[in-house]
Amino acid sequence: MLTILSFTNFWVDLIIFVTVLFSIIYYCISTFNVWKKLNVPYIRPIPLFGNYLNVALGIEHPIETYKKIYYELAGHKYGGMFQMRTPYLMIRDPEIINNILIKDFSYFTDRGIYVNFSNEPLSEILFLMENPRWKILRSKLSPAFTSGKLKQMYSQIEECGNAMVDNICSELKKNPNEIDVRDILGQYSTDVIGTCSFGLKLNVASDDTSLFRSFGKTAFQSSLLYFLREICVMISPAIMKIIRLPFFPNKTTEFFGSVFKETMAYRKKNNIVRTDIVHCLIQAHQDLVVDNNSSNGVGLTGSQILSNAFGFFAAGFETTSTTLSFCLYELALKKNIQDRVREEIKLTKIKYNGVIDNEFLNDLIYLDMVIAETIRKYPVLFALFRVATKTYRVPNDSLIIEKGQKIIIPTFSLHFDPRYFSDPEVFNPERFSAEENAKRPNGVYLPFGNGPRICIGKRFAEMEMKLALVDILSKFEVEPCEKTEIPIQFSKLSLLVIPKDEKVWLKLNPISE
Repeated sequence: MLTILSFTNFWVDLIIFVTVLFSIIYYCISTFNVWKKLNVPYIRPIPLFGNYLNVALGIEHPIETYKKIYYELAGHKYGGMFQMRTPYLMIRDPEIINNILIKDFSYFTDRGIYVNFSNEPLSEILFLMENPRWKILRSKLSPAFTSGKLKQMYSQIEECGNAMVDNICSELKKNPNEIDVRDILGQYSTDVIGTCSFGLKLNVASDDTSLFRSFGKTAFQSSLLYFLREICVMISPAIMKIIRLPFFPNKTTEFFGSVFKETMAYRKKNNIVRTDIVHCLIQAHQDLVVDNNSSNGVGLTGSQILSNAFGFFAAGFETTSTTLSFCLYELALKKNIQDRVREEIKLTKIKYNGVIDNEFLNDLIYLDMVIAETIRKYPVLFALFRVATKTYRVPNDSLIIEKGQKIIIPTFSLHFDPRYFSDPEVFNPERFSAEENAKRPNGVYLPFGNGPRICIGKRFAEMEMKLALVDILSKFEVEPCEKTEIPIQFSKLSLLVIPKDEKVWLKLNPISE
């Protein structure tokens, strides 16, 4: 009798084991037939990991994974891939890219980046916000970035630039042979976004203990937890309902939310009107939360307004400081280009009698080309993400993109495609001359995105970068030092394209007047 029971238990256990095993296998591969059914070319996936195994194991940066897939799909306008279990459609064709971002934007209004806003209300920043709330808030914030408003900021940024130069000189006294320019520029850009967007004199350049700086640095800092969060989302968003890893650190969003509340209360109490981001956010709060005046009945909550105070601050300092660091890095390695920029600055200063204004900046044509080449080679976001918010038929093609399908536009891969940028590994500003720009199709150069969801702070960032480079290159020569990493490596754990150790070491030599 015992023998029979043991035998029966064995078969029951075996059946349970096999059932569980096959259920797990099915779960790992259940999404992998989507592209085959649609007759879309795709890269063969590995169970559970899809085409993301090397990224998930920390062996490879997503940039390299996307580049491999991009070239494996050569000859096709688009192709399928899998980030873990999640199927993505990678778009390679410039015309289709333009359609998605601009012409047929109404079908792809959202980015499709997973954030549980009910659990993370202060993470609903403009970049992540979904339509129609995104459209409503963007219209409220756009007045802060008009040409007239930007012109009013020159004197404020000039003060921040002077503090940055003093900071550099102070650091050089401590160690004249090397300086972490990314840290210096992070302090500068924090001061700029603080004064121009929030009316706050932060003086981060002279205050190493600034809470704005320390909390701001955590927003996009390389993090194993953030990396694991993204892997879990790609396996299944349902996992996030259990483990609840936040998109941004909670302490960071709470800090900026509290600062904005205090600033808003102070301005209301003292009847202060200042046409900056805070003012636009206060107006949005009054119109959309207090009065609930929304033309289409879609209102916003107070936390959604508050979250964007943090969003602008975090995006404003991190992206700009990192791009400036990469720019100085390239100029340090290319002395002839650096000298040409410096000469242009010198001659333009003479032309305008040293007055730095809108006309002065507009005349720095070669500096514009240098910045454009920097963000080609080092785009802050290595890919653009979209999700189909309505079913869409690709023009002149049999493909129908179903509602909910996620899209990847591989910015970095496009920027390094020799069909559009010859010798793409070479830093060459000449590729952005008027003549070269005219030869290039639209949809292949996307450092700020394009269409209605193009970066709202694009012109502000470009102005801030130009003013910083004028300050630095007028007073210092930049060259590599012993700590300079050549070639520079990127962090594998960050959402943004940032250096591996989050530092850029260079030597700055003061120029005699």
